[in-house]
Amino acid sequence: MLENIENHPKVKFGKTGVLIINLGTPDGTDFWSIRRYLKEFLSDRRVIDINRFLWWLILNLIILTFRPKKTGKAYKEIWNYDKNESPLKTYTRSQAQLLSERLKNVEVDWCMRYGNPSIRDGLKSMREKGVDRLLICPLYPQYSAATTATVNDKVFAELSHMRWQPAIRTLPPFYDNNEYIAKLNKSMNQHLEKLDWQPDIILTSYHGLPRRYLDLGDPYHCHCHKTTRLLKEMNKKYSKKIILSFQSRFGREEWLKPYTEETVIKLANDGIKKLAVLSPAFFSDCVETLEELNIGIQEVFTENGGEEFTLIPCLNDSQNGIDLLDYLIKNELQGWV
Repeated sequence: MLENIENHPKVKFGKTGVLIINLGTPDGTDFWSIRRYLKEFLSDRRVIDINRFLWWLILNLIILTFRPKKTGKAYKEIWNYDKNESPLKTYTRSQAQLLSERLKNVEVDWCMRYGNPSIRDGLKSMREKGVDRLLICPLYPQYSAATTATVNDKVFAELSHMRWQPAIRTLPPFYDNNEYIAKLNKSMNQHLEKLDWQPDIILTSYHGLPRRYLDLGDPYHCHCHKTTRLLKEMNKKYSKKIILSFQSRFGREEWLKPYTEETVIKLANDGIKKLAVLSPAFFSDCVETLEELNIGIQEVFTENGGEEFTLIPCLNDSQNGIDLLDYLIKNELQGWV
């Protein structure tokens, strides 16, 4: 029998684990840290799927030569200098720590799809703790091949190198989950109640994708529209003020419309003076919300005649955010704990 084999290595097993995974972050704001992060991110075929040879030339000869400086400047604007890390890393770590306090007898850890700590690091940590039942939690409410799918791809690619693989479950998208909509609505109301002014428009700005991805069958566009529709149905006070757009357009290809920047310019030109922006596609605030929206889009709005602007924070590690994650995770762990 196995237990009678002499010098048998000690093996930890029998635990259930949760690994929360966010998009990613550079290790620093310097040129080489940003370049390393961008290379990993933009080399992902789920993110950029054009001709490999052509993209290799564009990426290595142009983008990775010039873009790190611009991206580094954006990160410097929002960097958590106390911890010397991006806000996304700060929030994701905090989410894992707070979930650990709630999920008794469950190992909770965190990692990033791109950057550090890596998915490989996260899986190794779980294996070392004796986890043989593991829930993978991509923190993307709306599904896209460029987000949720690439996380799962990477997880299973790393598992292919493990001799003893854990049983795996993956958190499904929760774009239309009633608890998600309720927490999003509550968080939005709490923020707006603190203002000494009320918005004329609430813009739900989602990260964009090439329009071609929708044509190829990616459901992200539909998920985004349903999230905003359900939010409008739940929030009777602001229902008629809530609209939708897509941000972060990259390159010359047509992306999902309407574009956030063009939308904001039109709103300001049409006489809208007070604007609130919400980012339902991001569970945690990051460079796309804190710099692109709260700095860049705010400047666009005021330069075109806008007067009041507020960015409604993501759920982050707030009680609303942790309550939601706790609910979603416990639902997926049924039968294991």
